[in-house]
Amino acid sequence: MVQVTFGNQPVTLVGKELSVGDQAPDFKVLDNARSEKTLADFKGQKLLISVVPSLDTGVCDAQTRRFNEAASELGEGYKVLTISMDLPFAQKRWCGNAGVENVETLSDHYAASFGEAYGVLMQEHRLLARSIFVVNEAGEVTYVEYVSEGTNHPDYEKALEALKAL
Repeated sequence: MVQVTFGNQPVTLVGKELSVGDQAPDFKVLDNARSEKTLADFKGQKLLISVVPSLDTGVCDAQTRRFNEAASELGEGYKVLTISMDLPFAQKRWCGNAGVENVETLSDHYAASFGEAYGVLMQEHRLLARSIFVVNEAGEVTYVEYVSEGTNHPDYEKALEALKAL
């Protein structure tokens, strides 16, 4: 089981830890218009799923901006998602203020479906642990990073290399 801290305090992750080669689990989240989205909505696309605790924090802001910049250079068939527990209204406001247009932000606040399915729901905080998942067109997980300390940055280059290798 992956060990994660948040603010240097151990947290309990709810759900199954994913590994390379696993089939990406389904989930139900909300987009910025409060419409339900599932994994099936991204079928046939190469996905980079960037998971953050909250867009309104420094590292989460930087992570989302970094992947937004990278997404602008990706070709057809690629999709970058950022998933957090932030409300859809807050995500929409944040994206507008930050000028983020190439990443689709999705909210897991309603049922924590994504957090439980991907093993990133921090039980103690009801936030998602910082992590990255790359999923190929067939729905197979090809890259996983559970960031060991929630206030640290993920390995942007490794994640982007894994996405571009698809």
